[in-house]
Amino acid sequence: MEFKIETTDKQSMARAGIISTDHGIIHTPIFMPVGTAGTVKAVHFRDISEDAGAEIVLGNTYHLYLRPGMEIMEQAGGLHHFNGWRKPLLTDSGGYQVFSLSAQRKIKEEGAHFRSHIDGSKHFFSPENIIDIQRIIGADIIMAFDECTPWPCDYDYARRSMELTHRWLDRCISRFENTSPKYGHHQSLFPIVQGSTFEDLRKHSAEYIASKNAEGNAIGGLSVGEPAEKMYEITELVCSILPKDRPRYLMGVGTPVNILESISLGIDMFDCVMPTRNGRNAMLFTSEGIINMKNEKWKNDFSPIDSNGTSFVDKAYNKAFLRHLFISGEYLAPMIASLHNIAFYLWLVKTAREEIIRGTFGEWKKRMIPKLNNRL
Repeated sequence: MEFKIETTDKQSMARAGIISTDHGIIHTPIFMPVGTAGTVKAVHFRDISEDAGAEIVLGNTYHLYLRPGMEIMEQAGGLHHFNGWRKPLLTDSGGYQVFSLSAQRKIKEEGAHFRSHIDGSKHFFSPENIIDIQRIIGADIIMAFDECTPWPCDYDYARRSMELTHRWLDRCISRFENTSPKYGHHQSLFPIVQGSTFEDLRKHSAEYIASKNAEGNAIGGLSVGEPAEKMYEITELVCSILPKDRPRYLMGVGTPVNILESISLGIDMFDCVMPTRNGRNAMLFTSEGIINMKNEKWKNDFSPIDSNGTSFVDKAYNKAFLRHLFISGEYLAPMIASLHNIAFYLWLVKTAREEIIRGTFGEWKKRMIPKLNNRL
C-alpha cells in the first residue's frame, strides 16, 4: 500500500491524498460505507460505486466470522469474490463488537471469550486468530485486535485496557509478519490508538502506535458517547503524534459536522453506520440541513431532496414522493434514503478534498457547518 499527500491546507491540518492498493486507489479524505455482513444495508454495490462514487467499503470481522463463517469465506476466495465488490475493502477487528457485548464476554490476557448474539454459542477471539480470520476475509486493510473502552470509564481501567491493547498489538504484528495473504494481493495492518479521553494515555498510546511504523494508523474508542469537543481535542492530540506520511483513520465517526471538523484536524478516513441507519428511519442529510422525511411539511413539496443536487437520487425523486413511500411503508423508501445519505457523505468528503486542493477549505467549512446543523 502507498500513501501520497497531494496538498495540505495552509490554515488547518487537513490534507488531500491518494491511497494506492492492489484493488484500486482511494482519494482522501474518504468516507467508507459500512457493509457489516458483507453488504451495505438496502443498497446495491453498483449504485454506491458507479453513482455515489464509493471507493472503499468496510466489512465486519465479528459478523462475517459468525455468518457465513470462515469455511465458506475461504471457499469463495475471500470477501471480494464472495460479495462481488472488486474495489478496496477494510475490515475492523471485531474489538468494538466484543466491547458492545459486555454482558456476554470476558476479556483476559489471552483474548476475549464471548457468546454469539445470534444463538448464544461460545467463541474466542485472540490477536492471533483475528489476524488469521482477516487473512481469510482478504480485505486490503485489516485492523489490529483492541479493547474499546466505554465512556465514561475511570483512569485505571482506561490505562489497563490501553496497555492490554498494546500487548495485543505486538501479538497481532507477530502473527501478521509470520503469515501471508491468501489470495495474492497485499494486505496492510493498521494499529489502533486507545486511551479513552485521558490526554496522557492517548499521548502514550499514539507514541507507541507510531513506533510500530505501520502502513496506516487508526484512532479508536471515540464517538462512544463523549462530548464532541472532547473527541476533537483527543483527535487533534493524536494526529499531532501519528506519522504525517501515513493515512489516519478515525473509527466510527460520525455526523457530517464531525467529519468536517475531523478532516481539519488531519483525519483521512472515516466510517459510520449513520447514513444508512438514519436513512432507514427517514432522516436525510442534505447540504442545507437535516430532513425528517415523514414530516407533514413535505407532503406537497415536489422539489429535489437536496436542492444543490449532492446526490444522484436528487435527479430522480422529490420530497413529496419519498415522504409518500415512507408513510405507505414501501420498501423503496429506506433504499432511496440510504442511497441518498451515502451519496451525500461521499459528496461531502469529495468536496472537502476539492476545497483543500483549491486552498479554500477553511472558508468553505465555515459556511457549511451551520447549514449541516440546521433542522429543516
